[in-house]
Amino acid sequence: MDIKINYYLLLFFCSCLVFSVEGYADKPYYTFGVVPQFEARKLQAIWQPIFDYLNTHTPYQFVFKGSASIDNFEQTFLHGGFDFAYMNPYHLVMAHKEKGYLPLIRDIGRQLQGILVVRKDSNIRAVKQLAGKRIAFPSPNALGASLQMRQELQDIFGITVQPVYVKTHDSVYLNILLKSVFAGGGVQKTLHKQPQKYQDNLRIIHTTKAVPPHPVAVHPDVPKAVTNAVQKALLTLQHSAKGKQLLSKIPIKKIGTANLSDYQIIQDLKLERFYVTK
Repeated sequence: MDIKINYYLLLFFCSCLVFSVEGYADKPYYTFGVVPQFEARKLQAIWQPIFDYLNTHTPYQFVFKGSASIDNFEQTFLHGGFDFAYMNPYHLVMAHKEKGYLPLIRDIGRQLQGILVVRKDSNIRAVKQLAGKRIAFPSPNALGASLQMRQELQDIFGITVQPVYVKTHDSVYLNILLKSVFAGGGVQKTLHKQPQKYQDNLRIIHTTKAVPPHPVAVHPDVPKAVTNAVQKALLTLQHSAKGKQLLSKIPIKKIGTANLSDYQIIQDLKLERFYVTK
């Protein structure tokens, strides 16, 4: 009798397990892109716990859709290839214009500023000393690290440089340290993610005008219920110590809602002068 009961209990348990797995597999899924400021493994380590959180706290699944480079990331969102994406502010302006993407959340506790970095032992002390020299940038269209930096080099300092595009922020700092270039463009958050020995041997000589930081944006075809669920779930991250820790790795200091009007300042800079099309 006990054997028969245990058999049926086991059969019932297995049927529940199959139902549970199938139920999860049947959840609607949405793609989530992330601008590749870092190499792929680092991005995965930062963002996968957040996707796991969204998978648990919403009735949907979120799949990380990686990009080999910032250029590849741009081409994907310009064709509407991401449902959700964490992108730089100028990317948002482009994505809204081309495909109607709208911002959902952003860091409301800080502003984004590009930084111009040299080796600590470099004899470069003034930005104008870089006229005509090789400068590393992650890509032509990275906002603070490249677009805005090149705009200020021209509009404020009146110099032109030889840009060297090295795909990621990590590569910018490495090229500076290896003396392959005289300087490089980055942002504070990516500099602070570098190994301490790298940071100790780099020096900032210029910081750009502050603008609102990267938003998480959504494609207009995503149902409103899904958009609302994602926004609500992301905002609740700030209510727990674990959630704050996950946000800090992006990094987001204080999460809040984002509006398209927040990014009007980006349009006013007329960065299309420096945007490079493929």
